[in-house]
Amino acid sequence: MMGLMASEETRTMTPPTVRSSAAHDARKPGGPSTRAWTTRLLVLGIVLSALNLRPAITSLGALLEEVRDGLGMSGSVAGLLTSVPPLCFAVFGVMAPRLARRFGAGAVVCAGMAAIATGLAIRPYAGGTAGFLAASALALMGIAVSNVLMPAIVKQWFPDRVGSMTGVYSMGLALGTSLAAAVTVPVSDALGGSWQSGLALWSGLAVAAILPWLPFVRGRAAASGPGQRADGATRHPDAATETSASVRTGAGRDDRSEAGKEDRLEAGREETPAPAAADPARGEAPRMRITRSRTAWALAVFFGLQATAAYITMGWMAQIFRDAGVPAGTAGLLLALTMAMGVPLAFVIPRLATRLPHQGPIVLALGICGLIGYAGLYLAPADGAWAWALLLGVANCAFPLALTMVGMRARTGPGVAQLSAFAQSTGYLISIPGPLLVGVLYQHSGGWGLPITLMSALMVPQMVVGWLAGRDRTVEDEAGR
Repeated sequence: MMGLMASEETRTMTPPTVRSSAAHDARKPGGPSTRAWTTRLLVLGIVLSALNLRPAITSLGALLEEVRDGLGMSGSVAGLLTSVPPLCFAVFGVMAPRLARRFGAGAVVCAGMAAIATGLAIRPYAGGTAGFLAASALALMGIAVSNVLMPAIVKQWFPDRVGSMTGVYSMGLALGTSLAAAVTVPVSDALGGSWQSGLALWSGLAVAAILPWLPFVRGRAAASGPGQRADGATRHPDAATETSASVRTGAGRDDRSEAGKEDRLEAGREETPAPAAADPARGEAPRMRITRSRTAWALAVFFGLQATAAYITMGWMAQIFRDAGVPAGTAGLLLALTMAMGVPLAFVIPRLATRLPHQGPIVLALGICGLIGYAGLYLAPADGAWAWALLLGVANCAFPLALTMVGMRARTGPGVAQLSAFAQSTGYLISIPGPLLVGVLYQHSGGWGLPITLMSALMVPQMVVGWLAGRDRTVEDEAGR
């Protein structure tokens, strides 16, 4: 968007010779045609990456009983295993903005996909629980950095289509999640009942996701989006226009640049507040004190509680149905249905959220669906299994809603990256004890009554903080500069 503003300023402030030169440059490589292909490649990369952000987790959930038997895990250790994803997301996700500033967002996502492919390929054959956990952590590290950077990439490249592109990304994520849950068990059976092969096959999808990001590894500027630097900071439009004019106009450029600069600065004051502690010459965006923002904290807690529910569902729901007498293949399909609900709703909910001044009503609707689903699991897990799976799938769509609110609660790409890192890292830290506690309660109580009660109780504060996070405000206003 800033790049478009700079382009518009150049057309209005520079003489005909400059406009002619600019028109000639538009036909060169790197002009609008190349930009269009770059955008298409980026969309493909976003979709393929989204497909890879959950199979590492839901494929394991579908085969958790076989993995436990094969590696000799207790229920408590299995609970620890289901807590590894949020732990890795919290630890490694906070590093993503710094890595993006150093190497470029595209290069970091490309490396993340490579880490996913490597981890998924070796973990079934690592030998023992410790090796399995280590290889899982490698894959989850790649997932963590990609999780954080995707909202920032969407904000930078598609600032006027945040809801639509977040929906596309979320649909890909939900589709990958549900496919892994539905296909892993049948494929394992087809391969002779080998759970190792059923888990390892998902590394091939991650290899495919590496390819669209390779051009962005060498072209950091392209990976940063229109009007964005490779480190995620916003380019200063005045500096860009003045540089272009000074190169192309020759003598007399200083007077025109200074006059144009004053006009543009005056216009800029009317549109956005001038940030303090920034270096306009370098185009640096100042960092917020994000912890001063109540909205950022509400969004982080909401993210953490919805992640708790999601990872408990992905890790344990198939086991809940299997313990209720549902066959393993059907339990996998039920988990797939839960995840598949995110495919259509992940597109609808972000678009609806961006049209509402307050996203709180959506939070409440999703929470009510979750409470009804948990009540059904408690009272009649097998009899109404398909209904409970569907309702919990609707409730799990709090994730694309949270991603959309991250994009709406900050004004700029760097602001979204900082908010995304804070909300996701803090949120995943909050979510770590949930799956582990469910495993401990299941191990020591011998049933699912206490774990389901815990899951229902956590839904209430999720609805409260989600309502607060949905208010129409930005973290820049609250955190200050």
